[in-house]
Amino acid sequence: MPLPTQDVVGILADNLRIRRNVLPIPARQATRWARALDLPRGGEVVLYTGLMYQLIPYIERLVALERRLGDTPLARLTGLGRRLNRFVNGVAFVARPSAGERAEYERVPANAARLLRRAGVEFGYLYEDDLYAGTLAYDLGADEAVAAHARRVVAILRKNGVREVITIDPHTTNMLRSVYPRLIGGYDLRVRNYLEVLAERGMEFASPLGRRAVIHDPCVYARYENILEPPRRLLASAGVDVAEPEKAGSLTWCCGGPAEALYPAKAAAVAAARVAQLRDIAPDCVTMCPICLVNLRKAADGIRFRDISEYLVEASAPPPDATSAVRRPGPASGRAGR
Repeated sequence: MPLPTQDVVGILADNLRIRRNVLPIPARQATRWARALDLPRGGEVVLYTGLMYQLIPYIERLVALERRLGDTPLARLTGLGRRLNRFVNGVAFVARPSAGERAEYERVPANAARLLRRAGVEFGYLYEDDLYAGTLAYDLGADEAVAAHARRVVAILRKNGVREVITIDPHTTNMLRSVYPRLIGGYDLRVRNYLEVLAERGMEFASPLGRRAVIHDPCVYARYENILEPPRRLLASAGVDVAEPEKAGSLTWCCGGPAEALYPAKAAAVAAARVAQLRDIAPDCVTMCPICLVNLRKAADGIRFRDISEYLVEASAPPPDATSAVRRPGPASGRAGR
C-alpha cells in the first residue's frame, strides 16, 4: 500500500521550499564530477545538470523505504514525519547510497561535459548553484512551491551572468525551456540540450562502435521538446545501428518512472511492459533520461540499458592504435632531441 499521497507530496514541496531540492543531497557530492574535470566556474554559457542524474541513487533508497513502510503501522505517521522534516533534513538519515551507486549516475554529467569539450564548446559550471529545477514537485502539482523555486533559480542564473544553459536530461530541459517562461515574466534564458548542441556541431566520432541497439524515447523529449532527430543522428555517426520499437517517437511508451514516488507497484508494471517491447527488438537499449534508465533497468530481463552518453563517449575515444602511436614515438622522434 502506498504512503498517503498528501504527506509525500507535502514533504517534497517543503524540501523544495526550504532546502532548494525535493531530496536535499550534499552539494559537494553532487558536484564532485565537475571538480574532477576542473570545469571553470560560471560564464555566459553553463552546463546545467539540474542534479537529476545525481539524485537517482537517493530516490531509489527512498522508494525502497516507502515500499517497506507502506504495509506497516508506521505508514500512519507520515504526517508527523512531514512536520519533523521541516526542521531536520530526513534524507540525510534515511537515504545514504554507496559511493559505487553514486558514481554510476555521476558519470553521465561528466560524459556530457567531455563530449561538449571534444566538440569545441566553451562552457562553465555553477557548482553549488546548479540547482534542481523542480520537476517532481511540478509533476505532482505543488505549483506554489515550484513557482517560488523557479524565481530563485532564475535569480541565481542572472546573478552569475548566465545567458545560455546547456541541459543534459529531458526534465530539466523541459522545466527551463518550457515551464519557467510561463512562470516568470521577461524570461530570456536560452536553453539547449547537449544532444542538440552536439548534433548542431556535426560531432564526429573516432571509433565507430558497429553495434545495434534499440532506442527508448523519453516521454518529455518526444512529446514536449521534440528532441527526436538529434540523438538518432549522433548514434548513427557513432556507428550504432538504431532499431526502432513499435512505440517510438511521439508515440513512445512510458517507463513508469513518474509514478514511482507515489505508486511504486504501478510504476514497476508499466516498466515491465516497456521492457518486453524493447527486448523483442534488440538485446541492448539506449536511454536518454535518468528516470527511464533506472526504472527500465530494474525491470530488465535479458536486455541491457545504457545511457546515450556512454555510447557517445566510447565512440569518441581515439582508437587504440592511434593512442599507441601518440604515446610511443618512433626512432626518428627519439633522436630529435639529441
